[in-house]
Amino acid sequence: MKSKARKSVAQTLPLVEILEQRFTDHQHRHPDIPWKKVLAALQKKPQALATIQKMESSGGEPDVIGVDEATGQFLYCDCSAESPEGRRSLCYDKDALDSRKENKPAGSVLQMAAEMGVELLTEHQYRILQELGEFDLKTSSWIATPDSIRSLGGALFCDRRYGQVFVYHNGAQSYYAARGFRGLRKV
Repeated sequence: MKSKARKSVAQTLPLVEILEQRFTDHQHRHPDIPWKKVLAALQKKPQALATIQKMESSGGEPDVIGVDEATGQFLYCDCSAESPEGRRSLCYDKDALDSRKENKPAGSVLQMAAEMGVELLTEHQYRILQELGEFDLKTSSWIATPDSIRSLGGALFCDRRYGQVFVYHNGAQSYYAARGFRGLRKV
C-alpha cells in the first residue's frame, strides 16, 4: 500500500511529469533504461527530487544521461542547450569572489552547486554529455578544476565550437553573462 501511495503522490507532481516527458523525448540519452526504474529511484529519494527541482527551476532541463557503474545510481545532468540561465555570471569559488574588489558577481559556482546539492561536472563528464548532443554552442560552462590549477588562481570551463569540445582556463575570479555551470545529481 505504501508503494502505491508514494507512486500516486509522485505522479501528481508537475516536476515528475516534466521529467518523464523529457525522458521519453530524449531516449538516445539513456537507451535501455526504463522510466519505471528511474521513477522508483526518485520515489525513494525525495531529497534528490528537491535537488532536481532546483536544477529545473534554474533552467537546467535535467535528464538521465546514464548509470553510475560503481553504485548503480541514475545520473541526472543539466541538458539545456545552453548553460543554465539561472546559473550564470558567477565566479568560480568563494576565494575568487572574496578576491574581487569591484564589480563582484552575485555569488560563486561552487557555493551555488553546494546549495543546490549538485556536483560540478568534471571534464570527462562534460565530454560524455557532449556525446549525447550539442551543448554550449553560444555559452560556456565552468567545470570542476584540479587543485593544481586552482591553487595558481585559475579555473577551467568548456564549450562546443566548430563541432569540437574545448577546455579553456580563466582567472577564477572572472565571470561572464554567457558562462554558467552544469550540475550532476545521482539518484
